[in-house]
Order: sequence, then structure tokens, then C-alpha cells
Amino acid sequence: MMMAGGQPIIVLNQNTKRESGRKVQLQNISAGKMIADVIRTCLGPRSMLKMLMDPMGGIVMTNDGNAILREITVQHPAAKHMIEIARTQDEEVGDGTTSVVILAGEMLAVAEQFLEQKMHPVVIIQAYRQALDDAISALKNNLSIPVDINSEEQTIDVIKSCIGTKFMGQYADLACSIALQAVKTVTTDEGGRKEIDIKKWARIEKIPGGRIEDCQVLKGIMVNKDVTHQKMRRRIENPRIILLDCPLEYKKGESQTSVELSTETDFTKMLEIEEEHVKSLCVDLIALKPDVVITEKGVSDLAQHYLVKAGITCIRRVKKSDNNRIARACGATIANRTEELKEEDVGTGAGLFEIKKIGDEYFTFITECKDPKACTLLLRGPSKDILNEVERNLHDALGVARNLVLEPFLVPGGGAVEMAVSQILQEKAKSVSGVKQWPYTALAQALEVVPRTLAQNCGANIIRLLTALRAKHVSGETSWGVDGETGELANMKAHKIWEPLAVKLQVYKTSVETAVMLLRIDDIVSGSKKSKEDASGGVPADMGPMD
Repeated sequence: MMMAGGQPIIVLNQNTKRESGRKVQLQNISAGKMIADVIRTCLGPRSMLKMLMDPMGGIVMTNDGNAILREITVQHPAAKHMIEIARTQDEEVGDGTTSVVILAGEMLAVAEQFLEQKMHPVVIIQAYRQALDDAISALKNNLSIPVDINSEEQTIDVIKSCIGTKFMGQYADLACSIALQAVKTVTTDEGGRKEIDIKKWARIEKIPGGRIEDCQVLKGIMVNKDVTHQKMRRRIENPRIILLDCPLEYKKGESQTSVELSTETDFTKMLEIEEEHVKSLCVDLIALKPDVVITEKGVSDLAQHYLVKAGITCIRRVKKSDNNRIARACGATIANRTEELKEEDVGTGAGLFEIKKIGDEYFTFITECKDPKACTLLLRGPSKDILNEVERNLHDALGVARNLVLEPFLVPGGGAVEMAVSQILQEKAKSVSGVKQWPYTALAQALEVVPRTLAQNCGANIIRLLTALRAKHVSGETSWGVDGETGELANMKAHKIWEPLAVKLQVYKTSVETAVMLLRIDDIVSGSKKSKEDASGGVPADMGPMD
């Protein structure tokens, strides 16, 4: 900035770097395209895996868009925003993380030409918003098909097309049944409102060893714990279970506690009082005749002695989340104090309590529950990395199964629905007036990136394939898409490749909103932090750092 006298005024701090105008928008677009290119090869059944090293030296092998982007560290703020949308997609619907980034990248890419033609970003944004509304209404009204939740066959088809693109593709049937069973177990219906909290009630436990075919959903809970005393029973049928949130030991002082003893007998008396306290806790427990006592806190040796004499098995230091799951599976209530325990607090819903040794560790199984509303997914596999990948795949499958129960509508997969929406939007674009028509049409064409990428990952002839696919959709055959396995055109209805409507809607909303957000930015101010000397007024900025 210049004053009248020609003297420049410095408004921003000298350390601050400022970029503005067209340059920033083009930078943002290229950052978005860059991130999209990283995970472009991870779309579809013929997708490649990425191997990522984290700073600690661990490795991650995956083709899950969210997992890849989580591990990459990026510098550019726009690229960081792109990574954030994959996470949002993952938390919201659990699937479609790769598609959302690829679509957002493509939508930014098609906007580039308009910016170069000096079109105002706001015009492009309005056109994008309008196209999004039309796309959503087209999806809901024209392209979606209702599904019967009670028919397992249809649900399994959908989960299969989700799993088919992942590492677990070869174990599709197993993964489908696991996902479906887990979601059915944790579904609760309260006054007509369905609630499915997979994160809280379905815990995934990974134990290296065994074969992938040994993965299963337990009708109950498994915890990585052993009994506290060797003589306690390790297998009990129809156990009575008590869950506690308090320690079965004498309460110690928080910090250093000083006790003054005047006579020698006082010390013995003090120990006696401690013993009495522990004994009274155990008496309260034994009165209810439980078979198993599980507590989140510690258990003293004395308490173990009393419990062993009464033939009660005890497990200590169980995580709070695990304790909540056990409570929900066997119908027990977690008690905070032993005095408050009543008969109805005892859990009798479990059919079997046993402790098994798997590998080097002992695991507690509380299974064969009558109506468990919580469960554990037990995963077995050759190595830790494979188990992590199986867990990520199952997470997606669980998300898809959950979406279907909450919103039972499907759309054809394999890029068919993108092509159909693209076709509808290109028709509607003719009725859009003014300059807006151009970005509107461009967004419609950007949707074709999904079938194009699918074809690319198979190594098919892209131009010929897309031309043929467009011709199919113009003649009204909206369920045709790209067969990700062979790279040929196929009818998705016949191939039974479906995707949940909830996932698709979220993909479109998130990708358009992101593109709009990044196009709206016209200034990036990156300030380097003040150095300490600067703040205290020690060193003038032009002298450089002091050694």
C-alpha cells in the first residue's frame, strides 16, 4: 500500500506471506486434483493397495480412502480440507470415502477453465448448488429403489458390492454375514425410532493367528482378561454375573497420608479395620450367590481369598466400555457400591462363561446370551496388518448395513447412477439461462469421473467404453454401468451391484460443498509465528536470528 507521499505502509506483519486472487484459486484446484490423483487407483474391485509408512516406522497397507488420507501429512491448506472430507464421509455413512475425494477433485478441475475465462467464482458456485439440488431430487425420485429390510438376500447383495472392492472381496459371504449379524444384534427399537450404535456396542477384537475363515460374531462379549486367582473356575454354564464399578480393596489415601499411632496395638487395630472393610464388601457380594464378579477397579488378595472360598470367579480392571457391553449383553446393572446390590442387578442372560487361551494370552468369553444387544466381532488372520485391513473393510460393511436399516433405498452401483444423474443434469442444463449453463453442464460431466476411473483401473479402452455407456443412458437404460472386474459394460441390476442411497447422497453433498468452499477462497494469508525475541522487542526483524 502507498500513501500520498509515496511512503509504503506495511499493514501485515513482515513474516506473513499473502497470496490472493486467481493464483490462489488455481493453487487450491491443483491441490485438490493432487489429492484426488493419490487415491484414484483405489476405486473399484480392481483397485490397488497403498503401502504407507508412519513416522513411528509402522506400516499400513490399505485401499480405504479415509485410511490412506489419514496417514498422509500434507502442507497445503486446501489439501488438508480434502482429507477432512474423507473423514466426514467415513464418520457419517462409513463408505464412499474414495469416491467423495475423486468427485470433489474432478469438480474443482472442471471449474478451472471458467476461472481462466474470467468468470466470477460466485456464478460457478450458484450453478454448482443448483446442479446439486437437481441431482439429489433425481436420485431420490427417479433412480432409487426401495428395499425390503427383512429380505436378507437383498441386503447381502448390497453389502457384497461394498466388500467386493476391498481386500476381503474373496471372503465376501463371510464378511456379509458377519456385518449383517452384528447390525441385527445391536439394533434397538425404542418407540418406533431405530438406533444402531455400532461404535459403542459392536467391538472388533483382533487376534493374530488362525485363518480369516475363523472370523465370527460372538453371541456375547469377549474381553482380553484372565481370572485373578488360579483356583477360580474357568468355565461356568448359565452364570450369575455381577458387574461393579468399585474396588474390592481397602481405599487408600489419594496422596501421602500420615497416620499417628499412639500405642502398638493401634497398628493391628488399623489392619483389622481394613480387613473388616474388605470382608464386608465380600459378604455383600456373596449374599447374592453370584458365579462371576467383574469389576472395573482392583481386587485385593484378601477379597480374592474370600471369593475363592465362596466359589466365585473374579475378573478385575475391565475397561468401562467393555463393562457396559457386558451389562447390555447379559442384562446386569453396573453397581457403584456393593451395599446397593439387589437381586435384579444380577445378570442371568448369558449361557456360558469360559476362559480360553488363544496364542499366548487368556481371553474371557461371555457367550450364548439370550438376547444380546451388544456383541464382539472376533477377527482372526495371518498377521496384524491383514487384520487391520479386515477391520477397516468390516467397518465399511457395517456402515452400509446400518444405512440400509435406517434408510432402505438402493441405487445401481458401478458408475451407473453417476452416468444417469449426469445425463439428467445435461438435459436440464438446456433450460438453465445465462452463463450459469456452462458450469452446470461441467458439473454434470464431472460425475462421469466415477465410471471413467473404474474403466481406467481395469485397463479398458476408456473413450470407447464411455461413449457406449452414454449411448445406453440416452436411450433410457439407466441401470447400465461399468463392470469393475472385466472393464466391460454390464447391467448392474443383473449383476446385483447396488449401493445404499444414503451413501450416494452424502458423497454428492460433501463433494459439491467442498468444491464450492475451495472456489470461494480468494486469499491465503499464512503467518509465521512470532519469534520470542520479536515478541519481547529484543531483535529488530531485519537483523535476522541471533545465534
